[in-house]
Amino acid sequence: MSLPKVSSNPHIRSGATTQLIMFTVVLSLLPALGYGIYNFGIRALLVTGVCILSAVLSEALFAVIVKKKVRISDLSACVTGLLLALNLPVSIPLWQAALGSVFAIVVVKELFGGLGKNFMNPALAARCFLLISFPVAMTDFSTDAYTGATPLALLKAGEAVDIKAMIFGNIPGTIGETSAVMLLLGACILLLTGVIDLYIPASYILSFSLFIVFFSGHGVDPAYLTAQLAGGGLMLGAFFMATDYVTRPVSKKGQVVFGIFLGIMTGLFRLFGASAEGVSYAIILGNCIVPLIDKLTVPVPFGIKPSDFRKGGR
Repeated sequence: MSLPKVSSNPHIRSGATTQLIMFTVVLSLLPALGYGIYNFGIRALLVTGVCILSAVLSEALFAVIVKKKVRISDLSACVTGLLLALNLPVSIPLWQAALGSVFAIVVVKELFGGLGKNFMNPALAARCFLLISFPVAMTDFSTDAYTGATPLALLKAGEAVDIKAMIFGNIPGTIGETSAVMLLLGACILLLTGVIDLYIPASYILSFSLFIVFFSGHGVDPAYLTAQLAGGGLMLGAFFMATDYVTRPVSKKGQVVFGIFLGIMTGLFRLFGASAEGVSYAIILGNCIVPLIDKLTVPVPFGIKPSDFRKGGR
């Protein structure tokens, strides 16, 4: 049967613009960035500036080369550069940080059509690219203030960790992932302004917590679970990257399924993988199956049976 074509939501015109949304995201990331600078020193600001500048210039130059309108004023490239910087160790060589931004903008975003066309989160794709290309630099978290392994690595090795330090951020790690408090403060800004909702973060965090309880061997251990939640960029991923409008499912039901998938995959990577981390790879894998999630969870038009809708094809 012939099915009506229904465009994706929203159907009600909103006063929000891409620039306003991106500005709000930048504002929400400032607490984490500020603490990263406090925690690691002025070089954290330098790495962040290099990432943002490289991202913005890459987008502008690409637009000029392919004779497209330059749209750097929408701040999306700025957000990509900032998110990438927050996912990098402060000791990374600056040229590698710049290369990551170029990869995020040119390869992941622009070559797929630009803003709204990329199928995975550019900042996380660039982080994974850098992890594969420069594993030593990307896993070196030694600074003047910190030496040794990250808390998650210690946790994986069965050693004790300082949970209070993990919550507040006095630990080694990437520039923006260390302070769960500052990340949650930024998340509150996104929630209160309506930029994101809790469907993905809540389902992600809850499913991950249940996975840890059932499969970690620690059972319902509040200290162990708190350490897992506070460490490794889980809050950064759940609130700031998994919620990306372009690479998340359209429907609320799909977003819950997406969050559950991320929680399970992060748990698998952390507990049974070689690395103590897992958020980046989980979200990238989740981005890849978003079209399938959308296909299975897309709302059925009124008056159409679900079976007819599936037969009609999408």
